[in-house]
Amino acid sequence: MTNLDQLAFDNAPMGIALTEHRVIQSCNDTFAQMFGYPKSTLIGQSFRLLYGTDQEFHQVRDIGLEPLRRSHPYTDERIMRRADGTTFWCRFRARTLSPDDPLARIVLSFALIETTPTGPTLTPREREVLMWLSRGRTSKEIGQVLGLSPRTIEDVRARLLRKFKVKNVAVLLSRLSGFGQ
Repeated sequence: MTNLDQLAFDNAPMGIALTEHRVIQSCNDTFAQMFGYPKSTLIGQSFRLLYGTDQEFHQVRDIGLEPLRRSHPYTDERIMRRADGTTFWCRFRARTLSPDDPLARIVLSFALIETTPTGPTLTPREREVLMWLSRGRTSKEIGQVLGLSPRTIEDVRARLLRKFKVKNVAVLLSRLSGFGQ
């Protein structure tokens, strides 16, 4: 890689990482800054470091594997965790370099959706529910995934709506994505 190529990679407007079996092998400066770690600290680390809980880390593992197996990119929006424990909403994109084993070697990008932390702090359970809501899941579906009753999920949804002072999930997700400001 030439100096100019490295300069472009390190200063891309989004965080970029190359992983092998969910372990960071390479990343750009933007990625390291986004997550609040020195770049040298991230290399060789499991992606678990960047999720709020073990459960979140394990739940997102298989999401998007089908398009990757077909050599298609995968995109979603998710909440990630910085070194200082704060969270941020980002647009996540993935492309595998090994469709037969998608997680063997994969290129990931993370683009901030909301650049300034605003609003209330979320509990780990609220983050989990919000992640599934952003994927269009119902309370019943979320309850099945998390091993909770649909009523418990409804309670968490109601708490999120109160915390963000919005009337429904569509407005909540719109506000968190930056479109509802």
